Amino acid sequence: MPRSAAVLAAGWLAAFSAGTSAQQGPVLKLSGYYKNLLIGSRTVSPPGQRYNLDLNRLRLELKGMLAEGATLDLQYDNEILLGSHLDTAQFRLQKDQPSPQYWNLEGNYSEAGSYYARHRLYRASVTLASGDTDVRIGRQRIAWGTGRFWSPLDVLNPFSPTQLEREERVGTDALLMERKLGPLSRASAVYAPAHDRSDSSAAAQWHGNRSGVDFSLVGGKFRRDHMVGIDLASQIGSAGVRGELTSTRPETGASYRRAVAGLDYAFPNTLNLTAELYYNGAGASDKQAYDFASLFAGRIQNVGRRYVGLFAGYEITPLLKWNNYFVGNLADQSSYFSPSLTYSMKTNLDWTVGVQLFRGSNGSEYGRFNDVYYTQLQWFF
Repeated sequence: MPRSAAVLAAGWLAAFSAGTSAQQGPVLKLSGYYKNLLIGSRTVSPPGQRYNLDLNRLRLELKGMLAEGATLDLQYDNEILLGSHLDTAQFRLQKDQPSPQYWNLEGNYSEAGSYYARHRLYRASVTLASGDTDVRIGRQRIAWGTGRFWSPLDVLNPFSPTQLEREERVGTDALLMERKLGPLSRASAVYAPAHDRSDSSAAAQWHGNRSGVDFSLVGGKFRRDHMVGIDLASQIGSAGVRGELTSTRPETGASYRRAVAGLDYAFPNTLNLTAELYYNGAGASDKQAYDFASLFAGRIQNVGRRYVGLFAGYEITPLLKWNNYFVGNLADQSSYFSPSLTYSMKTNLDWTVGVQLFRGSNGSEYGRFNDVYYTQLQWFF
């Protein structure tokens, strides 16, 4: 068994043992889900190779109180991949990418021509509380910012606006300290180590509320860049309005700004609408200068300057939901559109069918990708 797998197994068994002794003190709850996601598409590299991928994921979540003032959040994933995607050069390149986290808590434990089996700790953190102060250490989600498609402030856990599993967020191995300053205000400080100390992150956030406006101020060093920023969120009538603005001074190159402005509105008939405008000062205004190498490596989420993101969701019936996501690069006119239908077959069983459509000219951002067709079953327990 590889070292990473041994760490995973030991951590999970220790936590499960703690959960079984709930009557002696800890109060822990075991839950999770099983997901089957079947995908059909074509590869980007080499271009045009047709494939199918069958992802099977079991996620076990152990959460609750270890002792007075100490809580646990442990989430373990076990995945088995099947399908012709395993035979592509694109998959071989992706599976060999190094983990972005500080601790190596993932690994494959079995592999053959017809399957690929891997596991990881998706979340693994302990929170210690004393009065108005919480200290959390481990793999966690640190969600700063208010953006739905883009978030200039969410540097520690960046996400792609076109990712298929939108609810999935890569965690950060970090130490987070939060202190409540009032009913609606708090101060936070985070340190996320890196193997190269110059790539470590250290930042602080102050969140408050004035006259019905939530706001946050953020400043610090994120890897090798220094950044300051602000976000705002409030209501205008029945509509929610949001905004973020950051200024970044990178280790090399010129400083740049990023900004998001968003609007959310929910109609009484269950129709929900969201619109966002995004300015990415780190991107290129000419598609000839796009940094696709950094995009495919996951170091950046977009290569252009100006974008629009739209969402429309509607409950056709209480059991059937229709969701639509649209992202457009306003400079090169390329776009991404993803409609889906989700049907609640039972109380804890959802079935989703959908498609991701990419359009654009040669050399454009979204024109490089191929359409994706998928169906998904997810059982929660």
